[in-house]
Amino acid sequence: MSKLINWFSEGRSSGKYTLPFVILLLAVTVLASAANLLLPQDSALYVSTYSITLLGKYLCYAMLALAVDIIWGYCGILSLGHGAFFALGGYAMGMYLMRQIGDRGVYGNPLLPDFMVFLDWQELPWFWLGMDQFWFAMLMAVVVPGLLAFVFGWLAFRSRVTGVYLSIMTQALTYALLLAFFRNEMGFGGNNGLTDFKELLGFDLQADSTRVSLFIITALMLAIVLVLSQRILSSRLGKVTLAIRDAEARTRFIGYRTERYKVWLFVYSAVIAAVAGALYVPQVGIINPGEFSPINSIEVVIWVAVGGRGTLIGAIIGALLVNYAKTRFTAIMPDGWLFALGALFVLVTLYLPKGLIGLYGQLSAKRRPTKSAQQEAHS
Repeated sequence: MSKLINWFSEGRSSGKYTLPFVILLLAVTVLASAANLLLPQDSALYVSTYSITLLGKYLCYAMLALAVDIIWGYCGILSLGHGAFFALGGYAMGMYLMRQIGDRGVYGNPLLPDFMVFLDWQELPWFWLGMDQFWFAMLMAVVVPGLLAFVFGWLAFRSRVTGVYLSIMTQALTYALLLAFFRNEMGFGGNNGLTDFKELLGFDLQADSTRVSLFIITALMLAIVLVLSQRILSSRLGKVTLAIRDAEARTRFIGYRTERYKVWLFVYSAVIAAVAGALYVPQVGIINPGEFSPINSIEVVIWVAVGGRGTLIGAIIGALLVNYAKTRFTAIMPDGWLFALGALFVLVTLYLPKGLIGLYGQLSAKRRPTKSAQQEAHS
């Protein structure tokens, strides 16, 4: 057990919190799942299926925030386009779920999705072939975003595009995909996207047990990604990444091919975002081009900033807190939420540059001298 704790705790200072956080995450997941499946609906401790679905969605967002924190907080690359990788992973899952509908659609066509029948398509497009197989669809959910991230990253980083110019390029990437997926000719459902899903691997998506299972799988994936990322960023590769963030020219001067490290980390981050998107779609029941919207990627940056960039756990906490607040406050002031979100980002930037995790660290540091002084006085 001590070896396991040391394994979690090695490296950066935030690593010592990884094991307790993972235990807390899994404990809450188990308790919420049990409260949904085992307790009667009239119980005060009962957790509704709607709440389970909402929590699952929050965890998907948390995984997306972690992906952005990896590339922004540790490598200094402010990506405003990670929503594109999230959406591409979601579309891969959506295509699989659409193929599972079969002849149960509105038009009863066993091969073509309803929107293709409505648009008078005569045959299934080549890029839909094989998407009725779960393993192939999940492979595409990772390969396509990863390949896009590799091509984009290699061209950008080899050309030494940095700073605001790179941020604008990532934003342009997701906006270009938004415009492309809006077109009916693309074969992805156009403005309406993909929806009306029935089942996943033979399990009814509307069943409570399926919803709880997706929630548990999402929590497990988040825990795995957090632990893996913490280990990677605590390794020699992570130290080089931090050197690139803080002084790329010096790092390049001593012999490191910095563009290769940046490309690798960018692809890894994109794959995490794509996995989050694939888990998101069966829980919310729809994927449309709106997920490519640049505002979504900007919101993710705000989540990371609120929680504390460069901490991993801070990004997760920021995503959970901001999205919970969004759920609450959009019902109270639906027209003013975006203004509140913008104000939150400004306030965090000015007064909490290290986010909530940084604030916690400052408060802890202030308490330590007080405790030390008290101990000396007693001695």
